[in-house]
Amino acid sequence: MKNDHPYIDLAYVMGKFDPAKHSNFALVDQKYADRDGLYLHKEAYDAFVKMQVAAEQSGIQLQIRSATRNFDYQKGIWERKWNGVTKLEGTINAQTHYQKGEERALAILRYSSMPGTSRHHWGTDIDINAFTNSYFETGKGKAEYAWLRDHAARYGFCQPYTAKGASRPHGYEEEKWHWSYLPVANVCTKVAQEKMEDIYVKGFLGSEHASQISVVKKYVLGINTSCLP
Repeated sequence: MKNDHPYIDLAYVMGKFDPAKHSNFALVDQKYADRDGLYLHKEAYDAFVKMQVAAEQSGIQLQIRSATRNFDYQKGIWERKWNGVTKLEGTINAQTHYQKGEERALAILRYSSMPGTSRHHWGTDIDINAFTNSYFETGKGKAEYAWLRDHAARYGFCQPYTAKGASRPHGYEEEKWHWSYLPVANVCTKVAQEKMEDIYVKGFLGSEHASQISVVKKYVLGINTSCLP
């Protein structure tokens, strides 16, 4: 089978590149996003635009709130939470609340990835409209989520972080806003399955806990089984 994505290697999967300088990435037009400066893999971007047009025809508005985040960007998010600068879930100072490093890492991992392990590194994953599950449980948000659940797969998108249970016992909490473009994301997942190890997850505060937590198995690969290759 022809490999249409030969540039996708372990370094790519771990976010070690600049999307603004990568030939397979495109700047997202601000009419599709909440701000300028967001990038997506070109294939994922094209698919989103088609999905957004279809949704709009059904009276549904889809807006990208977050797109590609490389290693350095994710490191900033993680370390601000690790140091207590950014509060967890709006109120919890992780640095003072969790004295043990592994507990602090696990608390951050409820909704944020360790640098090097985020699907947002890949240019395939987007956060849509809001960052709370409660938004998607009533009113306009409920209608938006219902539309995505019914139609996103037609455009190649899947919700990787569904509610945890018997089929998904590990990983991040449910994120109704997070959708992944599988035709490219599955290539990245296969690289992670075959080549990524916990010991490679390093270069940021708290990284020594990656192996204790089994971050690759439980978080990188701990997704909705419908989104696995």
